[in-house]
Amino acid sequence: MANVYSWDCKTVDTYPNHESLSDVVYNVHWRLTGTDESGEVSATVIGTQTISVETIDASSFVAFEELTHEDVIGWVEAEMGEECVAELKSSVDSQITDKLAPKSVTKTIGSVVAEQV
Repeated sequence: MANVYSWDCKTVDTYPNHESLSDVVYNVHWRLTGTDESGEVSATVIGTQTISVETIDASSFVAFEELTHEDVIGWVEAEMGEECVAELKSSVDSQITDKLAPKSVTKTIGSVVAEQV
């Protein structure tokens, strides 16, 4: 079974007024989290994605109050492109793999010794 991914794209930057439209989303603060099949190990990458506003069609514009999380996820994935989304998921997969089977572990030898002054 593969890792399961979820987007958090609920925080956005908007133009209060853009042409004849209000609260136009132009930037999305995103977080992509992957969780392994056990549901116990996860990893996250974060970033921002600019959304093109130059080609907004006023007739199909969705008012901010009516936007859904799924709408914004779709915009982010479309702006990034399939290759970038796949690279992000691969990065999350690598982090999960490293957590499940670490290549390096930091350990402490012995117990802490208090200095006598």
